[in-house]
Amino acid sequence: MASPTTAETTSAPPRQGRSAVLWLSTIAFTLMFAVWLMFGILGNPIREEFGLSEVQLSWIVAAATLNGSLWRLPAGMLADRYGGRIVMTVLLLVTAVPTYLVSQVNSYTTLLALSFLIGLAGNSFSVGIAWNSAWQPRDRQGFALGLFGAGNVGASVTKFIGPPIITGTAGATYFGIIDGGWRLVPVVYAVLLVVMAVVLWFGTPRHDLRPGTEVPLRDQLTPLKQMRVWRFSLYYVAVFGAYVALSSWLPLYYMDNFDVSLQTAALLTATYIFPASLLRPVGGALSDRYGARRAMYWTFGAMLVTSGILMMPNGFVVVQLPDGTETEHLAYHLGLVPFVLLVFVLGCAMGVGKAAVYKHIPEYFPESVGAVGGLVGMLGGLGGFALPPLFAYTKEWSGFPTSTFGVLFVLTLICSVWMHWTVVRMLNRESPHLANQLDHPTHEETPA
Repeated sequence: MASPTTAETTSAPPRQGRSAVLWLSTIAFTLMFAVWLMFGILGNPIREEFGLSEVQLSWIVAAATLNGSLWRLPAGMLADRYGGRIVMTVLLLVTAVPTYLVSQVNSYTTLLALSFLIGLAGNSFSVGIAWNSAWQPRDRQGFALGLFGAGNVGASVTKFIGPPIITGTAGATYFGIIDGGWRLVPVVYAVLLVVMAVVLWFGTPRHDLRPGTEVPLRDQLTPLKQMRVWRFSLYYVAVFGAYVALSSWLPLYYMDNFDVSLQTAALLTATYIFPASLLRPVGGALSDRYGARRAMYWTFGAMLVTSGILMMPNGFVVVQLPDGTETEHLAYHLGLVPFVLLVFVLGCAMGVGKAAVYKHIPEYFPESVGAVGGLVGMLGGLGGFALPPLFAYTKEWSGFPTSTFGVLFVLTLICSVWMHWTVVRMLNRESPHLANQLDHPTHEETPA
């Protein structure tokens, strides 16, 4: 049977196989995301075993994030050209190798290199976006891409299965070569990656849709010249890059600042990861109904409020009186419960925002979803690479752990100002006669 032509793939996608592509790609992406961010939980036992500093550990997390972002553009284009089925299957199998080798690592340098290779798993996002965009009708793309993106919940999988495996198997050895404890987690993931590759290959339609087969590479890359693409990318740094960074950073933040156990820190982090992931389909549906730009206003508003509160350091103001005595005023302390609630709201906002950003792409660039979606995902992921070291360095420089959220506040503020400035310019261009009318013109006022 001949491959589908470009005309066929850009018209209404076939119904048969659409659900299999959506659900199996979502499950595969969830697993890949869990592998990509597994160092968020493995980080603490690794730090203790290898005697690492906080900055050294942040680079292990950052290395995986870097490689999970660098190839998103070419991965999305490959999915458009050769089909998501084969590209996703290859990613699953290739990632399984370094994932297993982590269980055998004995040095920080080797661990850093393997972490970088495991980052390949993160590129599955742009593959799935391009694959599902080809298979889903346009009026359902917001919801479908949001559902696929909910695979971000994989970030919490290790948070749940990691601590029980680590504590329950510590000191054990299996088959004479596999150690228990934290080293057993990557072995479990390596097996699951191979199994998922087999299920995906045989469970999705053999004749895949490939909308980029007859589109020249130059034409696929042409939209990347538009400033709009780079603006979407910055938005994605705020809603996804920061999500990836916080997913890995929060367990350590909870343990260091609230003196909780690893398992408790993992569960508390899940209260951020779940809404930031599972609300993505809701964000897609809201974007379908009310518009992606309106959803972005809601997102950035909520992120500014929550990060603005979270960045305030605990402490008080000391006032020295004329007689030399000192008094304390304006004492401020954010306890564990309000902190968790604020981070939960922050996660809700990010979940909606991630879907809203990607709702823009098939609307503005229907023929270049792989390339545009790949670039946006790549730059968003690179934000996730840059932020953990930035969190560590700003904390080291300021002495305040809450500087983490100060970084997020500044990033969100920049995105908000740029988006609003763009909207105002667009409205002025469309209605220049109203550009300088701050109040209603007097001749249009209704007499009392």
